[in-house]
Amino acid sequence: MIGKLKRFAKTALANPVVRRTYNGANRAVLEVAGSTRVGATLYSLPGFITHNREQFAVLSGRRAYYRNLGRHRSNHVELRRNVHRLEKGILMQPRRAVFARDYIEETVEFYALAMERPTSTSNIDAGEMQWAHDVLAEYFSIVTDDDPGIARSRQRFDSLPRYGTPSSIHPYPQKNLKRTDITYAQMLELAISRRSIRWFQDQPVPRELIDQALMVARQSPSACNRLPYEFLVFDDPAQVKTIAGIPFGAAGYSHQVPTVIVVKGDLSNYFSPRDRHVPYIDASLATMGFIYALETLGLSSSVINWPDFEPLEAKMAKTLGLKPHERVIMLLAVGFPDPDALVAYSQKKDIESLRSFNRLGD
Repeated sequence: MIGKLKRFAKTALANPVVRRTYNGANRAVLEVAGSTRVGATLYSLPGFITHNREQFAVLSGRRAYYRNLGRHRSNHVELRRNVHRLEKGILMQPRRAVFARDYIEETVEFYALAMERPTSTSNIDAGEMQWAHDVLAEYFSIVTDDDPGIARSRQRFDSLPRYGTPSSIHPYPQKNLKRTDITYAQMLELAISRRSIRWFQDQPVPRELIDQALMVARQSPSACNRLPYEFLVFDDPAQVKTIAGIPFGAAGYSHQVPTVIVVKGDLSNYFSPRDRHVPYIDASLATMGFIYALETLGLSSSVINWPDFEPLEAKMAKTLGLKPHERVIMLLAVGFPDPDALVAYSQKKDIESLRSFNRLGD
């Protein structure tokens, strides 16, 4: 049904008279709706379902966040956020003698609850716990006890069993960062040589290569180190056909894609609606690192656009069994490139049109 409507719309808009009428009506409506927030509110009323999906996702995510605080999980996003806040306080210049008064007790309680997690919990992230322990230990080694809340937190932390083996997974001098021999010229060459590839060899993609690329992806910046995304990888031919056949953007070539990946954002990582866009930002940063890593492994990819279109959102959510607070960010087609297939040139914009210096609003 959706496909028939889309084909009908394309056919109608191919008529010059219909296209001019359609564009004229759009301009007239948008002159009113796009001029004030009141106009935008009135315009959004007919599209309530589309906007409501995002509202529902945000509220469902906040609900899940608070529910999860009392549940045992493999990862603890609330602990990750607060530990990263401690790290930023530790590395501050100049560092304050006392900081984190308003959240240190909460952080230690988050840590204590995570320590109580039963060993039967699947996929326990030992690295997360070692990092949390070491940052807390470093924090208490440098702050004074003149604040009652900090003193209580120190006592609570000291009463807990030490986690793992002695280590130093906490902020360290920038000069200790491992240097890379990768040059700007090499990076530019990689960026220029990467192209969106839509035609692939009939060859399965080794899963270990996907995991290697993900090792690069997870190093991408993430707000408060929450990493609010997941890469859903499909390499079963029947499932690839089903998933790749849902978005409009893969029409015409989805039948020969060997692996399709759904990049999913998770709004349950946030307690405030102010962070509702962060999953999209963080997932996109990670995906770009993932794409570049694929190139170095001999694999090519194409981002399959995922517009916020209600019928397809509902279909994908049902197919994947997504929760209301889990949103599809984009899809990726991945495989070994067909060397004889054509590639779009895709001329990029001039640098001058992409940046400005010291330009403020009038």
